Amino acid sequence: MADLQQLRQKYAPVIATIQEFASDGATLDDVSLNGEKLHLKASVPSQVIANRVWDAIKAVDPQFSDLHHEIVTAGAGDQTYTVKAGENLSRISKHFYGSANHPQKIAEANSLDNPDLIKVGQKLVIPVL
Repeated sequence: MADLQQLRQKYAPVIATIQEFASDGATLDDVSLNGEKLHLKASVPSQVIANRVWDAIKAVDPQFSDLHHEIVTAGAGDQTYTVKAGENLSRISKHFYGSANHPQKIAEANSLDNPDLIKVGQKLVIPVL
């Protein structure tokens, strides 16, 4: 028989990834047992964040044979983000893509002449990679 606590612990990085994006509109709606599998139900606001959740799932178990997931993408592919104090494009790239190596993609999506000059409160489009 499957153990809920054991499966929750196994998929804790996935749950943490969803919760990391709560301020961006992600919700974790259910974590329970569905037969022998962990049932994970969540809603994410964009394909950008859905991709981060999928990366977390595949990092835990590429076959995810003991996971029943319902991850609904509520919005468009791209994600809108408002710049906070102390942020730069590399940091924003790390947050959304799991890697700081994509600031140029964000700069291009926003037609930024100088990617080093972003301002607090500025709204950016975070494109799907």
